[in-house]
Amino acid sequence: MEKQITNYKKELDELIEIVAKEAASDLHLSNDNNPTIRVNGVLVPLLKRKKLTQEDTLGFIKELLTPEQNEEFLANKEVDFSYSHKEDQRFRGNGFFQQGSAGIALRLIHKQIKSLEELNLPPILETFAQKKQGFFLVVGPVGQGKTTTIASMIELINKSRAEHIVTIEDPIENVFEQKKSMIDQREVKIDTKDFNTALISVFRQDVDVLMIGEMRGPETISAAVTAAETGHLVFSTLHTNNAAQTIDRIIDSFPENGQDQIRMQLASSLTGIFSQRLVPRISGGLIPVYELLINNKAVANLIREKRTHEINTVIETSMNDGMVDLNRGLADFVRRGEITIEDAKAHSLNPKMLEQLV
Repeated sequence: MEKQITNYKKELDELIEIVAKEAASDLHLSNDNNPTIRVNGVLVPLLKRKKLTQEDTLGFIKELLTPEQNEEFLANKEVDFSYSHKEDQRFRGNGFFQQGSAGIALRLIHKQIKSLEELNLPPILETFAQKKQGFFLVVGPVGQGKTTTIASMIELINKSRAEHIVTIEDPIENVFEQKKSMIDQREVKIDTKDFNTALISVFRQDVDVLMIGEMRGPETISAAVTAAETGHLVFSTLHTNNAAQTIDRIIDSFPENGQDQIRMQLASSLTGIFSQRLVPRISGGLIPVYELLINNKAVANLIREKRTHEINTVIETSMNDGMVDLNRGLADFVRRGEITIEDAKAHSLNPKMLEQLV
């Protein structure tokens, strides 16, 4: 008979220590499973820890959530939250139900915000952080480092110039230490009712730089684009695969009679779209591969003229202008012995073209 958990706070602390020791990115807690961590993209069950019961997962939930959040979780069957452990570890969390049982996913957020160089990201991203206005998006599937990239760009601004930066997040992830800039971080449901309410208020808060945790629906997108048009520098994320798909997703989220307007606004306010993936490195760890679209006159015309299907070709033929093609980046890493051809193909949106480049 396995020993029952009697102190969920103590058990949680021990599991978080394992996350830190093993350099894991995530911790999963669910009914009838051993606690499981993700290391370098691979799930690793902690077989020396007992399999969890429904009582256990609910016990962990109570430790992780405030009483108000716990009520929301039980009522809505899911909840986003953040959790701080000691002074140096912070997690983004999601509580959910599956087959009637509670589950928890925790993503470690490093307190120290890394530079673009430390993240192996291209220096050209600095030019987008140096702009005074415009709309810059970081896109990609879930768990590919989008928030980390934007945090690095915001920190670059924070260190280099005096701006009023406002973040709207659900939940707050990276906590910034004010340097040259003044930073206000607002968490949905705690500091503001919702994204839309917070975005309406932004126009009365003398904001220079705005970071929106995620584009959620046409109201949020419309307010973000309007902010970029009216002299603000706006950063946000979307769960899309590449630049062309991102533009289509934004436009298609609006009713047909509003699509022409958002298309024109996007063509004039967009500065760039950065799409990234984290790929296993042969020597260990993960390395980012990416695509970068820069909104020049040619791209703006394609957006206005409903020819977004031609954007991939523009990226492929505009390397001299600073644009980056995902397949060329993958092929370069394969040739340098950083990643395997198998992993490159798995992350490519056009594996046949990749084979020709390698």
